[in-house]
Amino acid sequence: MKKLLGLLLVIFLLVSSVAFGAETPKYGGTLIFGRGGDSVGLDPADVTDGESTRVTEMIFEGLVGFKGETTDIVPVLATSWKVSNDGKVWTFKLRKGVRFHDGTPFNAEAVKFSFDRQFDKNHPYYKYGKWEYAEFALEPLEKVEIVDDYTVRFILKYPFSPFLANLAMFSCAIVSPTAVKKYGADFFKNPVGTGPFKFVEWVPKDKIVLEANTDYWGGRPYLDKLIFRVIPDNSVRWLELQRGTIDAMDGINPDDIPAIKADPNITFYQVPALNICYLAMNVEKKPFDNVLVRRAINHAINKKAIVDAFYRGIGIVAKNPIPPNMMGYNDKVKDYEYNPEKAKQLLAKAGYPNGFETTLWTPPIPRVYIPQPTKVAEAIQADLAKVGIKAKIVTYDWGTYLQKTRNGEHEMAILGWGSDNGDPDNTIYVLLDKDNAKKGVASNIAFYKNDKLHDILIKAQQTTSIPARKRLYESAQVIIKEDAPWVTIAHTSAVAATRKYVKNFSIPAISAIKFTRVWLDK
Repeated sequence: MKKLLGLLLVIFLLVSSVAFGAETPKYGGTLIFGRGGDSVGLDPADVTDGESTRVTEMIFEGLVGFKGETTDIVPVLATSWKVSNDGKVWTFKLRKGVRFHDGTPFNAEAVKFSFDRQFDKNHPYYKYGKWEYAEFALEPLEKVEIVDDYTVRFILKYPFSPFLANLAMFSCAIVSPTAVKKYGADFFKNPVGTGPFKFVEWVPKDKIVLEANTDYWGGRPYLDKLIFRVIPDNSVRWLELQRGTIDAMDGINPDDIPAIKADPNITFYQVPALNICYLAMNVEKKPFDNVLVRRAINHAINKKAIVDAFYRGIGIVAKNPIPPNMMGYNDKVKDYEYNPEKAKQLLAKAGYPNGFETTLWTPPIPRVYIPQPTKVAEAIQADLAKVGIKAKIVTYDWGTYLQKTRNGEHEMAILGWGSDNGDPDNTIYVLLDKDNAKKGVASNIAFYKNDKLHDILIKAQQTTSIPARKRLYESAQVIIKEDAPWVTIAHTSAVAATRKYVKNFSIPAISAIKFTRVWLDK
């Protein structure tokens, strides 16, 4: 009788799987992902751009990470953690039995090495591992202590609310000390981590090839290989997806979305993202040192028309640096309305009745926050011309563009940011605090400095009460709007498309697309 019931159960499950379309994941195959630009580097401690981090997050891992498509923190290379009552001591238990791709063991020594090289100026590999933004993400960190082979302790100078979320960011990934010592300055093109994929090859401006880490502690990926291919033009990338020469892509022209949705061979993905596209005015250069000029430019640009024309259903007009779905968003802030006459009046009051000539920098490649950068720049250029401002459009290759804006060489520049951890500190403090307006490594490319804002943001970092932090960030947004160092342009959804045979693909709200459990049903 038991055997009969067992047989009936097997038959039921088989019939159910056919009837309801259940699918069994398959191992094998190569997925080619089409993207708009190349990576700048592959050392997680030395990159900030999305094209770099989407690759590093497949090679490296941190102690903690984000759960699925959420901002919830989950264990990764750490199995558990606890924090002292004063909020200054964090102790992590580490996962045992994990090895780096070069065969060396992951342990507390590797954790200490990975962090020390970022914040300890006396560390022998500091010059190769100093993360550009370590000064804000790791500034509270006083030291890292090894308790035993699989226990590590972080000592902070003061309580720091975003600390755990910061540890989940790509930049806090653990690297192989052996590989860093071996490659030195060339580690950025010879990355070795513990992640689900291992580095194979990088052909600049063409492709990066990864292969499955068959010994991955979390279970080997279904894919054998993962290739990130550079195809700068959105339309060409979409054509290649149609032809099947690539398997997945992002950087989609909004105009192509209806055709993508209608194609029976394609699956379209769209999720709200925590990002901002903005026009930064370099306040250290005239006439942008004058707040009246900056407010005039805010009135001169028709943001709604830009979003309607070039984002088409995947973006909304931004009035604050953080999006509406982020903690601390201040919906009471009044945005600058589109009003060319008001802009002219402010320019005249500032001493520029006939306008002026300037430059407008724009990214060379599409990004999640700006799918059509050239068209957006041209629309801004036309709006500025209407109020007497003649702006010449300037661009460079992606790596050069980022470096030159960090150096403060621009007058006005379009850029954007996707939240690394879902905390407002990671956007407002990173992009608009005076601490981050240092030429050469600036993330605040407006070079805007406001002491009152700084005090508020530091207090928000050290406050553990969520309601109190919300109030602080709400007041910060009022100051920023009044000082107008930016024109906040848009918040967008993240969009991507795959061939139908690509299974278990998803887009996270933050962080990079994870390919660990993606498989091909060919």
